[in-house]
Amino acid sequence: MRALLLAALLAPPSLAAFPAFAAVPITASSPQTAPAVVPSVAADTAGTCDGKPVIMVVRGLIHDMGRLRAYGQALAASGLYPALGGYYLNAPRAIAVFEGNVPKNESILMVRFPCLAHAKAFWNSRAYQDDVRPMRLDPSAGDFTVSVYPETAIPAYMDGRVVAPAFTPAIPDMVLPARK
Repeated sequence: MRALLLAALLAPPSLAAFPAFAAVPITASSPQTAPAVVPSVAADTAGTCDGKPVIMVVRGLIHDMGRLRAYGQALAASGLYPALGGYYLNAPRAIAVFEGNVPKNESILMVRFPCLAHAKAFWNSRAYQDDVRPMRLDPSAGDFTVSVYPETAIPAYMDGRVVAPAFTPAIPDMVLPARK
C-alpha cells in the first residue's frame, strides 16, 4: 500500500486535470524517436537549428477557461509542436506553493524546443499567428507573457542520476503544417 501511495505521489502531473490543455498531448522526444514530419505547402520553415535546446515559458492569468480550452485544442490540431520538436515539460498549474501567494487562475507552462530557431518558427508561423493565437485574444482569454530561455547543462553531481533528453538530427529538416 505504501508503495502505491508513493508511486502516485511521485507520478508526473497529468494535463487531464487541466481542461484547457488536456487536448494537447505531452510527448517526449528521445534520441531514438523523432517527431513525425508533417507535410506542408506553407513557406514557413524551421530555419537552421543549432542543436541548443531552449525552454519557452508561457506565464499568465486565465480569464476565460472555455476560450483557452478551444485555443489548446486548436494548437494541438495545428501539428506545430510535433513538426518543430516542441513538447510540454509540465502541467500548467502549481501542485504546491512553498512561498508567496499564487492566484487561482495563474498558469505557467514550459515548452521545450530543440533550438531557438524552432521556437521562433513556432511563434512566427502563419498557422500560429493567423489561426491559433487569435483564439485567445480580443477579448483576452488571459494575460500572458511568453519568453524563451536557454536550457542549462545537467550538473556533474547528477551524473548517472539523470539522462539528458536529446533530439534527433532529423528535426532541423522539419516543416510546418499547412495553414488551414
